[in-house]
Amino acid sequence: MGFALGPRAIAAGYKLAVLERTGSTNADAIEAARAGERGPIWFVTSEQTAGRGRRQRPWIAPKGNLAATVLEVLDVAPAVAATIGFAAGLAEEAALEKVSLEAALRLGEGRPRYALKWPNDVLADGKKLVGIGLEAEAVGDRLAIVVGIGTNIVAAPEGMPTPAVSLAALGVQISAEELFAALSDAWVEFRGIWDNGRGFAEIRKLWLQRAARLGEPIAIHTGTTVLEGIFDTIDETGCLIVRTAEGRLVPVAAGEVFFGPARSVGAA
Repeated sequence: MGFALGPRAIAAGYKLAVLERTGSTNADAIEAARAGERGPIWFVTSEQTAGRGRRQRPWIAPKGNLAATVLEVLDVAPAVAATIGFAAGLAEEAALEKVSLEAALRLGEGRPRYALKWPNDVLADGKKLVGIGLEAEAVGDRLAIVVGIGTNIVAAPEGMPTPAVSLAALGVQISAEELFAALSDAWVEFRGIWDNGRGFAEIRKLWLQRAARLGEPIAIHTGTTVLEGIFDTIDETGCLIVRTAEGRLVPVAAGEVFFGPARSVGAA
């Protein structure tokens, strides 16, 4: 079985570039935009050798994992474009639920619990399963937005700040091709709700319903400082809102989130 778009993605006019092996699907998408590609188009591979996650950490997809990037060229401001990552998280979580349920029914086994971790991760049973990376670059009078989604299907990286896991280790026996078809269709749904940022209020509501550890203690590394408090919500721009012990509501635009107090950082 090869990679193929789902029926909703085909009907919506998405194109597909299948790569047997590549350094980075995000880099492929950006290069295509620079060369005149205006999408929407998916770049997909089951073997990525030089991908990058947040803070430029390596995000390698050994053969059998899924690295998929969608390129959208839109007339939106960069701050609005950044909120598309929440739509991506919802799309991935919906695709995982679909294929996991199908696998469970086929094999007669249970399935993991998925949750969304701010800003752009998907967790399975509390461990990192998916990383989502956003990039944007001006092309003419528009913005080329690439959304890279890396899923651990057969193997998970070690030595990550948050322990990672693969679907195989969780007993979910599905292929990268199966998940991608479901993801391409789910993307059409949540990209449509997002609607170039106009529907972010609805995306925010849906995201919060699936948020990991909402209302619980978190610690956020923001470079040189650590902020502790309660994960209160995300605001209308996508910033995480932390309620401190003093009752202050502090917005955080970027940082590494750890569950529990600062002394437990690295443990979860």
